[in-house]
Amino acid sequence: MKIKDDSWISPRDMRALLSSYRKLLKTNTEERDEADRMLIRKAMDTAIEAHKDTKRKSGEPYIFHPMAVALIVSEEIGLGTTSICAALLHDVVEDTELTNADMDLLFGKKIARIIDGLTKIEEVADMSTSIQAENFRKILLTLSEDVRVILIKIADRLHNMRTLESMKVSKQHKIASETLFLYAPLAHRLGLYAIKSELEDLSLKYMEPQIFEEIELKLKKTKAVRTRFVNQFILPIKRSLDSTDLKFTIQGRTKSIYSIWKKMLKKNIPFEEVYDIFAIRVILDVPIEEEKVTCWNVYSTVTDFYLPNPDRLRDWITSPKANGYESLHTTVMSPSGKWVEVQIRTLRMDEVAEMGYAAHWKYKESVGDSNVDLWLNKIRELLENPSQDAVDFIDDFKLDLFADEIYVFTPNGEVKTMRNNATALDFAFEIHTQIGATCLGAKVNNKLVPLSYKLNSGDQIEIITSKKQKPKEDWLKFVVTGKAKSKIKTLLREEKRVHAEEGKQILKKQLKKLGINLSETNIKALRSFFKTRNQLELYYGLYTGKVDLNKTSKLKIINGEIIYRPRKRPSSSKKLEEMVTKARGQSDLLILGQDMKDIQYELANCCNPIPGDDVFGFVTVSKGITIHRTSCPNAIQLLSNYAYRIVQTKWTNQESLAFLVGLEVTGIDDLGIVNEITKIISEELNVNMRSISFDSEDGIFEGEIMAFVHDTAHLTNLIKKLRKIEGVTQIRRIDSEKTD
Repeated sequence: MKIKDDSWISPRDMRALLSSYRKLLKTNTEERDEADRMLIRKAMDTAIEAHKDTKRKSGEPYIFHPMAVALIVSEEIGLGTTSICAALLHDVVEDTELTNADMDLLFGKKIARIIDGLTKIEEVADMSTSIQAENFRKILLTLSEDVRVILIKIADRLHNMRTLESMKVSKQHKIASETLFLYAPLAHRLGLYAIKSELEDLSLKYMEPQIFEEIELKLKKTKAVRTRFVNQFILPIKRSLDSTDLKFTIQGRTKSIYSIWKKMLKKNIPFEEVYDIFAIRVILDVPIEEEKVTCWNVYSTVTDFYLPNPDRLRDWITSPKANGYESLHTTVMSPSGKWVEVQIRTLRMDEVAEMGYAAHWKYKESVGDSNVDLWLNKIRELLENPSQDAVDFIDDFKLDLFADEIYVFTPNGEVKTMRNNATALDFAFEIHTQIGATCLGAKVNNKLVPLSYKLNSGDQIEIITSKKQKPKEDWLKFVVTGKAKSKIKTLLREEKRVHAEEGKQILKKQLKKLGINLSETNIKALRSFFKTRNQLELYYGLYTGKVDLNKTSKLKIINGEIIYRPRKRPSSSKKLEEMVTKARGQSDLLILGQDMKDIQYELANCCNPIPGDDVFGFVTVSKGITIHRTSCPNAIQLLSNYAYRIVQTKWTNQESLAFLVGLEVTGIDDLGIVNEITKIISEELNVNMRSISFDSEDGIFEGEIMAFVHDTAHLTNLIKKLRKIEGVTQIRRIDSEKTD
């Protein structure tokens, strides 16, 4: 690669770029001929020319980004020449004057189609539309054509996350939230375990930097102890396997920081009590036809030395996960009394687990139909009718991305993979849309059950249908699969259109009686008068009786034409835009506690923020600005889908105000412990309590305290004092007061 004009790049950067280019050409060389190398060079030259005058936020030449994405695509995902070229060119159409037609002419239809799928939708003026959700939808729709678009987009996101430190904090939160919301689950579903884990860790690093650093530090401090434990644990297994002819490796794999954090949250335990911080992995080098029997033989060897937990055996070799993951997992008791997870797999399985779809495609001929292909077919079905609201579409799609799986059977014994908590109605839609639409009930293991019955692994289901049955709005409350939700919404919309047509006929007859012409102008006037969003809503309202034409007596009618001029009100989109602009002000930062008479805001009930918490403002039309903690359960969805409605927010000194917080206290029940807790709260720290409740069972107490504090420093001080009480084992902040 020779660059004629190198005035735009420093000699040092040029050396780094050439080094990366040579590295790129060396990957997957066994599958690449001279024509491939020439095409990659052409893509590289085009990308350099297009981006040569652009720099990234970090200050480096922009071309380093597409080059890094191409390296991830090639090295870490294992894709070929077409994907490498598309990765190098993925920002060219979006950021330069080159068009998709130019890409088609220069590189052919296949590469041009992938680049088009990777090009973002332009910003629009309508503030009620989620641009990010529309972009997510556009990317996902390309799944029906070419899965490589998703894989390159994941690579693009991974490099953006690796270089996120140069962005301002609000942008870091937005990008990290999007990553957790969609890209990490997508990587998981496509089998890219290593990339999924890195995306999650990097997201946590920017969303919760203090938590990330604490866990990272604890992992470093305990590394030596962990290494000694692993070496002692694997020694007898290694000696036994060494006596056979097997080729194998045994290694310890530490959980990702994000996975540890999720386990701490789920179990409500500190780092020290997470028992499965690492797993032992045995990787076998055997022919495909010997994989299953060899893995089970090694399982037998492991359980010769360590007692297994029968409830923790996972056989994903006989029944692989939907993302293609294959492995045999068992949890065994070590001599020191700790549970240890052991994963047994082959080199092929390990490559599929790390590189996902690309590796599965490579091995597909020898292992039969890929589960990933089956999943992609399911997704294509879900994408058949993408006309709904973009945010709803993403929510429905996302339902199946991270769910655990169960295996159920049809009456004929055919195995179906369903997501955990799937209902009998979900199963009916999984079989066929028409069966789901007419589903009346089900028999599970020969017993009659309702549509909302939650299925378990091993269940055999027979669906009972009736031609009289029709989809109901209530069904949406209990189905959990994206396919069922999407199909029910589509069927309800179709039924609404049929009834709207009947409503139209009602309107024709009524207008004729009233001497009003059926014209576009009059329809528009009626829509405005009855405040319906569109003609469909007007006609459907007439069918249901919600729209009463008798009220038209208030309208002025001259020669069959309705004279109606409604008072002009700013649209909700316009109003929203004005509120966002007002809230952001000149400094782009909303300061809570300053003179804010013109700005309406309230603290979110879902996370109860207090001064000192990291917070952001979310602009709504009806409630003004709602203030959420960045760690709020709803933060990821809001920050990823509605970034344009987010306002950077900070607290001023709120010493004179008090904010309600909840604390959950657990410990060993002892005489007088409740008195000690209430004494510290009311006397030592002068904190006002709103409520306090304690339950005790078998010597363990659990309590909930709702109290008023000034800020996070005040709260931290309170928690420190309570932790010193003998018998208190755990204290954690809860988001809101329980009402049940």
